[in-house]
Order: sequence, then structure tokens, then C-alpha cells
Amino acid sequence: MMAERVQQPPAKRLCLRPGFGATCRQGQRAAGALCGGSAATQGESSRTQSPESLLDIAARRVAEKWPFQRVEERFERIPEPVQRRIVYWSFPRSEREICMYSSFNTGGGEEVGSGAESGDETRLPFRLGIALLESGCVDNVLQVGFHLSGTVREPATSSEPELLCNVSVSFDRCKITSVTCSCGNKDIFYCAHVVALSLYRVRKPEQVKLRLPISETLFQMNRDQLQKFVQYLITVHHTDVLPTAQKLADEILSQNSEINQVHGAPDPTAGASVDDENCWHLDEEQVQEQVKLFLSQGGYHGSGKQLNLLFSKVREMLRMRDSNGARMLTLITEQFMGDPRLALWRQQGTTMTDKYRQLWDELGALWMCIVLNPHCKPEQKAAWLRQLRRWNGVDVCPLEDGNHGSELINLTNVLPQGPPGNPVSLTRPHRTVFMRAIEACDLHWQDPHLQHIITEDHYNNYCYHDNLDGCLFDSRGWPLWHEHVPTACARVDALRSHGYPKEALRLAIAIINTLRRQQQKQLELFRGHKKELLHRGVTSVTNLEGWVGHPLDPIGTLFGTLMETGWGSDDGATLDFSAGPYSGLGEILYRESVPMHTFAKYLFTSLLPHDAELAYRIALRAMRLPVLESTASSADLSRPQHIVSVVPNRYPRWFTLSHIESQQCELASTMLTAAKGDSCRLHTVLESIQKNIHSSSHIFKLAQDAFKIATLMDSLPDLTLLKVSLELGLQVMRLTLSTLNWRRREMVRWLVTCATEVGVFALDNIMQNWFTLFTPTEATSVVASTIMSNSTIVRLHLDCNQQEKLANSARTLALQCAMKDPQNCALSALTLCEKDHIAFETAYQIVLDSAATGMNYTQLFTIARYMEHRGYPMRAYKLATLALTHLNLSYNQDTHPAINDVLWACALSHLLGKNELAAVIPLVVKSVKCATVLSDILRRCTLTTPGMVALHSRRNSGKLMSLDKAPLRQLLDATIGAYINTTHSRLTHISPRHYSEFIEFLSKARETFLMAQDGHTQFTQFIDNLKQIYKGKKKLMMLVRERFG
Repeated sequence: MMAERVQQPPAKRLCLRPGFGATCRQGQRAAGALCGGSAATQGESSRTQSPESLLDIAARRVAEKWPFQRVEERFERIPEPVQRRIVYWSFPRSEREICMYSSFNTGGGEEVGSGAESGDETRLPFRLGIALLESGCVDNVLQVGFHLSGTVREPATSSEPELLCNVSVSFDRCKITSVTCSCGNKDIFYCAHVVALSLYRVRKPEQVKLRLPISETLFQMNRDQLQKFVQYLITVHHTDVLPTAQKLADEILSQNSEINQVHGAPDPTAGASVDDENCWHLDEEQVQEQVKLFLSQGGYHGSGKQLNLLFSKVREMLRMRDSNGARMLTLITEQFMGDPRLALWRQQGTTMTDKYRQLWDELGALWMCIVLNPHCKPEQKAAWLRQLRRWNGVDVCPLEDGNHGSELINLTNVLPQGPPGNPVSLTRPHRTVFMRAIEACDLHWQDPHLQHIITEDHYNNYCYHDNLDGCLFDSRGWPLWHEHVPTACARVDALRSHGYPKEALRLAIAIINTLRRQQQKQLELFRGHKKELLHRGVTSVTNLEGWVGHPLDPIGTLFGTLMETGWGSDDGATLDFSAGPYSGLGEILYRESVPMHTFAKYLFTSLLPHDAELAYRIALRAMRLPVLESTASSADLSRPQHIVSVVPNRYPRWFTLSHIESQQCELASTMLTAAKGDSCRLHTVLESIQKNIHSSSHIFKLAQDAFKIATLMDSLPDLTLLKVSLELGLQVMRLTLSTLNWRRREMVRWLVTCATEVGVFALDNIMQNWFTLFTPTEATSVVASTIMSNSTIVRLHLDCNQQEKLANSARTLALQCAMKDPQNCALSALTLCEKDHIAFETAYQIVLDSAATGMNYTQLFTIARYMEHRGYPMRAYKLATLALTHLNLSYNQDTHPAINDVLWACALSHLLGKNELAAVIPLVVKSVKCATVLSDILRRCTLTTPGMVALHSRRNSGKLMSLDKAPLRQLLDATIGAYINTTHSRLTHISPRHYSEFIEFLSKARETFLMAQDGHTQFTQFIDNLKQIYKGKKKLMMLVRERFG
């Protein structure tokens, strides 16, 4: 295949001129002439109106079609003027192709890999090349045969020095076949320097010196001249060519060398050989690298957009009838097939993303365009078919319809005049993205009626039969084309893509007329059997594929073809308004029906000033989104709604939920805005939203939109619209109450704000019904707390009775929440009930009842500190003792977050009195095993006399508590025991780097031991036991002796 051709250097065909003799040489000149020659022979560049010479006309035709080798083989002797004109006309004469190969769009746009991060057209290589040319930066331009060279100077900038680039271009039959530039450009397309040199040759051919191919010049030289030529060449470039020159000399002097077995020698300036493929230069390696890079980025950094631009470039090449279009698409496809994510997704059983799926759809559609080329040669189509079948056979090749690839039947190659067979017999188990293109290889363009459609605009002899579905013409004489619609539209796309816009338009019109006739027939059937069909909920529509979002994009193709020419009609609107079964606004609606939200929004805004009733009827009907309904709905807002599913339990192929729901939301928002001030309309729109929109995020957006519209600064608030906003907000609360939503807290706060604007009755209502809207935590910490804040009271201008009513509702809510979720709501409930003694006592009792089982020590300590802050020290003490019963601090948890709470609880008990301290210390001893914490508590208790709170800050004349008596004796013994246990635990897994830390720990332990009367003796025994038990740890025990003896 041509796409598998290995990238070759500039052509170097073998040149041998055995027929040339002295007679011919006398007519040739060693010196060159200007490219344009005389005015009479300059052709297009001539400023005179003289007719072209026969030589130029013939040379131009030969230069376009014949490789120069064939010219040499055909004629034994070619005069120099003829050679010059052929060489002259062989360079491209149009800038269009040069532009195509140096930018993504002929009219400008963004490029790949060339640093054009914005859409600035001036940064494209083509535009930069023009700027360099017009700035006089191109110099030393020389054409030697079929090779053009020159230097391009790129001026210095603030960040880059001046750059001088050596550029060379090879060409053949009006195509640039290879380019070289010293700038080192690595890109799919030509750099600006190549563009500048090429455009110089196109625009200023008369200023380019032209030489015949170098082999012709060498042929004119005698032996001495050739030797001088070679030696001078080696002298000028000796560092570069000397090794190569010596190697060639050795081979030539060797009789048996391979170089002596071939007649002639290569000449890079002699043009193409007969076997060379004639196509524009395309850097295959760079195409592959760029596509691989974009695929590896997984849709980030604009890679999806760049891949779509590459697809657009393929279409542009096809439109120019450039063979590189198929070649480039083959390279792209190979990289897509090599994407490692395909195997990963297949292994994991996951589906590809929507954006990635769209790229594969476009890939398949492009191959359809290529194989449907109306002038494709059979051998080309056969080669493409082999390639497509190879890809189709790869295990990881994506299915045509994601995980539902086996559900669709083969309708691609069902010809229009074929017998009406059973389509189920065409079912194929695994349809990949290439299956349609493979099947399209069987399609042809020889059908006589099809040929008439695409070649003629008017029909005089036609036969119309109203009762035949296969009729070739309608009643007006317009031709019809009965073919599987996506396939027929693929033909249109192929005609457009290959540069046949008129033919594409004719076929598109025929398809549209066929669809219109079918729609009219269905509408007539619908009107005649309306009641029966509505009752049964079925129609005769049997389309198994959604056409919007279809892999071949049939609707987009038809729309684009018509828009390019401005062709259209208003007749379709009448059929839509008539609610026929083919209409997305009809009474009968398929589950797979295409949403009409955007179209309905346009109709709504257009019709509203003229016919508001019709505008709302259309928009409300378009709000339906049956694909989200698990079962058929029973009623529309104005009449019954019927939903039919052709393929049960399957989302349609075009389905992308978030985008569709966003369009539905935009339509609803437009209606809400228009209905402001009309309570009846607002109520109707609200019902439609609540019925048809299922996304909590979109309903929340609509609620916010309605709130903004209702509270515009330039007018009084619209209370009806505010109530609509509140109703939508309440629906959001109900939808998200039992599901996770990262915006839930924002939604709750917004609802309180909205209810505040509506009035006190709304606030009272949401508090009374809190359990259907909020979690207990939300109801207490956000809703009730915000409603009872001073800012809300001031905002609503409430009197005392209204404030008390709200406060009663808030307290009732708080107690209900505390009963339901004491762990998270008890503190908020106590705060909300502070001003009511009975409610406060009730909340406190709920805390006590829940302390044993329903609350942890952190929650209890927090409420205990709150009680102390509110002036209830005994209640704080009670809760602190309950918290201690839930706590367990092990020996190594000396940084536990509850330590501060334990110290606070002990300090509170100490302040309350000896009895309270005596009651707390057993709890502390039981809960805390950490020696350092116990020693800290012990020291604090020995510093002051207990009972400071009872003395009301008067000087306490009591004595300090004795460490030899309860309760401190129990705490001291527990602390010493904790130090002993902790020491043995640490010694079990101690490492040398922790020795010094361990010695410090023993020093703190000694301080605690010495607080006891016999503490010195106990500590000495303790150290002796350590020396005996751990005598194997010699270094550590040596450190122990040094410190403690």
C-alpha cells in the first residue's frame, strides 16, 4: 500500500545519456538562465498579453503528468530549451497546497506542535513564511533541475538571535516531494522557511536562476574539467565530504564493486523515476509521533481538539484530491489501534470516554468517505479493504456502539431497489468501528437513478406513483433516493469530502425529499388512526438507530451540506407543529427520541412575542426526556404523553447525559425568565420542571436562576417567582437527602436564604417539616441556628410574637434532632434551648440518657466544657465523669488529643472539692495507663488545696492533700506502676538510638518514685531489677549505672 511506503530521501534516480553526442553539446550552455526566460515564454508571469507558445503549453502539460525519466526514455534527444521549460513548469504554481501543508486550515487556525498556543493566525508557518518573504529574508535562490535551494534569514527578536536557515526543496509533477531545512523543525507540516522559499519560487519565478539537472552539466565537461570540479568540491567541503569521496573513489577503482555493476549514477536534481509515487511530501514519522503524543495525553491539554484538527486536515486533503489524505489517515489509524488504553479497558471491562468515542466515530466516518470515493480505482479499494479487515480482526478494535456492538444490524449495504427481506438475517455478532467502511466497499455509484440524481438538476420525464414506497420521484418531479439513511448520507459526505459539492447537494436534497415524503405519509396515518395509536402507544416507525450522534453523523452531514448553499424550506416546521410521529415534539415519543431542547428554546424565544400560547406549548412538550424514565409516563401537561422503547433497557447511541440535561435546564430557565409576573405560567413551568428534570444539580441551578430573577434590584421582589424558587429548592433537598452531593451544604444554606426572602411562614414550614428535607445535623447546626440568628430577625422585622413562634419551632426541631442523633445534635440543641428552662432541661436529660451508649468521650467532653462555660460546673463534672468511662489511654499514647480533656476534668474536680476529686481519681486510674499523663495529674493535685470553687475565691486556709492517703495515694501507686510497666514495654524493642531518650524517661520516673515515703528504696530496687533482667543490654545498663548508680 502507498501508506506503508517507507519515507525516502530526495529522489536520486540513475542518469545515463548514451544518445548524447557532440552535436547536442554545441547547443547547450554551461551558464544558467533566469527561470522565466524571455517575455514570450514566461507564461503566467509575463506582463504582456502575448499568447503562450506551443512549447510552453506542451511543456506545462508534460510537467504536470509525466515523470522526467519517461520523457528521457521516450525521446532519444531532448533539446535544451524543451528541458528548461519542462523543469520550469514542474514546480507547483498554486499556493493553496503549500498553505495546506503548512497550516491546519487554509484560512488560518491553530496548528499542532508549532507553538501556536492561541488561535493567532499570524503564528502559523504559512503566515510566518509570507512575512519572511515580504520582508526580503529569502536569498541565494537557485533551481538546479528539480531541486530548489536558498537561504532564509529569520530576524532577531528580544529573546532569540538572528537565524540563517539553509533550505532545499525537491519537486516533481507540480508537487513538492521532499523538504529540508537547517532549522531542525520537528512537525507534521512545513516550517516557515520552507514556505518562504517555495512562495518565492511561485511569486517570483523570473528572479530565480535555473540550471538543468546537475547530470546534464557534468555531461558537458571533459575529463580535466570533471577532475577540477571534483577537487574544488572536495576542497570547499573537505571536512564533510572527504571520507565519503574517498570511499566512493575506492569503490569505483575496484572492478568488482557493486557501484561498477550499475550503469549511470544517481542525480538528486534529475526528477522522479517512472516507479516513484507522485505525492506531496508528508513526514510520516512526525504524524505518528504527534498522534501518539496526543493519545497519551488522554484528552488533556487540548489533545482531543488537536486530533480533530488532524481529521479536518485529512478531509481537506481529500477535498483537494490529494492522495496523502488516505495515507495520513492510515498513519493516524495505526496509532489509534496501538493505543495501550484499548487493551486496558478491555481487560478491566470498562468503556471508553465519550470524547474518545467521538474520535473513533470520526475515524470510521473518514474511512467511509475514502472507500466511497466515486472515482476510486478498484486496486486502491481492494488495498484499503485488506487494511480495514486487518484492523477489524484485532481483538482490541473498538466496537461500533460501545458495549452494544452486537445489537445493531447491518444496514450499510442494503441497496434501495433490493427485495424487502428480513433485516434480522443480516445480524453480525461483533461490529467494530470499521465494519461500515468494510461493508461500504461493496457499494458502487453505477445505479442509473443515482447517476441521474447527482448529475442533473431538472427532470422532465418522470413517473410518480403515490402508492409505491419505492417510487423514484415525488409528486413535484423531485427525485427520491430510498437507501438506509446513514449510508445515503455517507455518500453525501464522500462527495463533499472529495470535492464534488454540487453532486453532494443534489443527493442531499433527494434524501431530504424522501424523508419528507415518508414523514408526510406517517402524519396522514397518524391523523387517520390517532385515537387508536395513542391508546396503544405505538406507531409504524421502525428506525433502530438514533440519527443524531450516529457514528456517521447523517443529520449533521445533511445540515452542513444545505447550509453551505443556503438551501432550505419552512415546510418542515408545519409537520413538527402538527405533532406527527416523526417529530420530536409529537404526542407519541420514543424512549430513544432525540431531545429537542435547543431547537425548542429557539422556537420559544422567536414565537413568544407573536403567539405566547404556541411558544409555551412547544417548549413544555420539548421538556420531555424519556430516556431517563424507567416506565412510560401517564400524562403530559396538556394531553397524554406516550413513550415507546424500540430497544428495551438500552441508552441510545447519541446519549451523553450531562450535555442533554444542560440543554433541558437552559430551556426551563428561559421559560422561567419569560413567565415572571404570570402566576399561571409559572405554576405550569414549575410542574414541568418537577416532572421532567431529574438532576438535583440542574434543579438547584434553576432554583438559583428563579431567585435571581425574582429579586432583581430594579424592582420589588416577585413573590410568586420566589415561591417557585423555594419549591425547586425543597425538591433539591428531598432529592439529595439520602444521596451524597458535594454541594449539599451550599444547597442547605441557600434554601434558608430563599425561605427568608419568602417570609416567616416559609421558615416556620421548613423547620416543622425538617425531617423530610434535612439531616438532624443540618437542621440544628445550619437551618435552626441561621433562622434564630440576629441578622435573620432584623431582616424580617419580626415582632415579639413572631419571634417567639419561630423560637418554639426551633426548640422543637432541636429536641427532635437531639433524640434522633444525640452524638451530633446535642450541643446545638442545648444552645438553641438556652432561653427556655424546660427545653434546656429536656435537652440535658437527652444527653445524660445517651451518654452511656450513644455518645463518645469527645462529644461528652465538649458538652461538659460548654456546661462549665454556661455556669453549670456540677453538670460539667457529671458529664466529664461519664466521658472518662468511655476513655482508654494506653502507656504509649502520650500525645493523645484527649489528654487536655482529662487534665481539664481533673482540674475541675479538684476545684469542686475533695469528694469530687476522690470520685474522679479511680476513673482516671482505670482509663489512663500513660505514666507521663498520670504524673502530670498527680503534680497538679499536690500544688493547691481542693475546693476553690466552694470557697468563692476567698483565701483557702485548708491543708494540701496528703500523698499517703486516699485519693492521691491511689493515683501515686498507679503512676509508679505505669512507669514500671512502660519501662519494661519500651525495653522489649529498644534500639541504641533511643538509649538517651530512655535514660531521660527513667529520670522522670525517679521524680515520681521519690514522691512516696519509701520512694528511694522502691526506685533502687526497680533499677537493680532492670540490671538483672536486661544484663544482656550491656551498653544501656552501663548508661543506667552512670546515671542512677
